[in-house]
Amino acid sequence: MAMRLESPSFQDGAAIPSGHACDGDDLSPALLWSGLPRDCRSLAIVVEDPDAPRGTWHHWGVFDIPPTETGLPEGFPTTARVGSCRQATNDFGRTGYGGPCPPRGHGAHRYRFRLFALSVERLALPNQPTCPELKAAMARHALEEAVLTGLYER
Repeated sequence: MAMRLESPSFQDGAAIPSGHACDGDDLSPALLWSGLPRDCRSLAIVVEDPDAPRGTWHHWGVFDIPPTETGLPEGFPTTARVGSCRQATNDFGRTGYGGPCPPRGHGAHRYRFRLFALSVERLALPNQPTCPELKAAMARHALEEAVLTGLYER
């Protein structure tokens, strides 16, 4: 069974509700996953906008998620540490989730919610890593990836 990532808030390829964007409450959507590889020791999530005018924009990075977890709730706290989970600094310069906020009139942007199964329990990262630092650290430990894509336009 392949790893799967989904959200009760939106279907893959569909619009992300404004409550999960800068135009609304800017709450992270609930995420659910299944089908983790047997040798998974931790999980990481990166949310990015590959359609941003200046290149890929990182909206969220969560890592050191125990493989016993089956998802994250809506409105996940934006603190640097939530239980054993840690969060990276996004490209807005904040820790935690920063929802879709494309330039007005720029058309629909794709927001990729990427879930990674990792071969290590903890990533060796500084206290406040950036999302690109997170991506670089987990690249050599990734076992499998699942992607959920949502669209948002202002």
